[in-house]
Amino acid sequence: MTTAHTGADEAAAAAAPEPADIDTAARRLAYLTVGLPTLGFAAAVVWAVTYGFSWIDATLLLFFYVVTSLGVEGGFHRFFSHKSFSAGPVVTSLWGIAGSMAAQGPVLFWVATHRQHHAFTDKDGDPHSPRPLGTGFKGKVRGFWHGHVGWLFVVQRQNWSKRVPDLVRDRLVMRLNQYYFLWVLGGLLLPALLGLALSGGDPKAATSGFLWGGLARIFLLDHVTWGVNSVGHLIGNRPYRTRDNSRNFAPLAAFSVGGSWHNNHHARPALAHNRHGLWQIDPTGAFIRALDRVGLVSDARYPDRERIKEKGARR
Repeated sequence: MTTAHTGADEAAAAAAPEPADIDTAARRLAYLTVGLPTLGFAAAVVWAVTYGFSWIDATLLLFFYVVTSLGVEGGFHRFFSHKSFSAGPVVTSLWGIAGSMAAQGPVLFWVATHRQHHAFTDKDGDPHSPRPLGTGFKGKVRGFWHGHVGWLFVVQRQNWSKRVPDLVRDRLVMRLNQYYFLWVLGGLLLPALLGLALSGGDPKAATSGFLWGGLARIFLLDHVTWGVNSVGHLIGNRPYRTRDNSRNFAPLAAFSVGGSWHNNHHARPALAHNRHGLWQIDPTGAFIRALDRVGLVSDARYPDRERIKEKGARR
């Protein structure tokens, strides 16, 4: 079954989640998926101080960061969550595997959480809004921490499948979801094996590849993705009057491969391209357009340039 854009965004706007207890299994997994990359990044820094940081390390870090960041922003976000373009089974699989290698959760959980975020953005029910939790400076800090990473430790037990009925019906997506931990493991072992091969069999290069191309890469991409959730609702400009506090945060644009044009996205979430201005950097949108031109994706939805020009003229 191929994945095509349908009314999936409307399906996200289901009723507000009923009160539930914290999902203890999800909390344990959060300690693992947040803790291990953090320790891995620290170990990578110590390793680099001790043995140096080579061109192989830099290449593996950059390559796997680009692959997995595109997998998250282009695959999990624009493709699976918002159906902003269509793809056949091979390209669908590649999007799913690349996004899973980022270790931010299986595709069903990631998409369900994101659709819930859009349904209740910056209101009760939003899983990771950085709204102040309390009064004064302390309340703002608590809200920022919750929106950035703290929400992962207080995920509520609920039926996530009700937000992704289209994906549950897709056997290919369910298979990708089932083998999530295999894709994560592959995202750790591949840079180690490539480090070994590129160095001519040096085991130190394999260890360095595992640390920089694997754990440190996950750590860096995690904080960029979480930064869109937190900073992207606190700091930046708002060219569109949305019903939430989403903002465009330019300093993260390159690192988030276009995801930090967050106000653009919340204004028109079904688009495959977040670039609504000539100077805005959106590598994911450019990549999707390139795939579209060679026929690997189809039915991609792009910004209406005339509407954007009219908005700019009114400003």
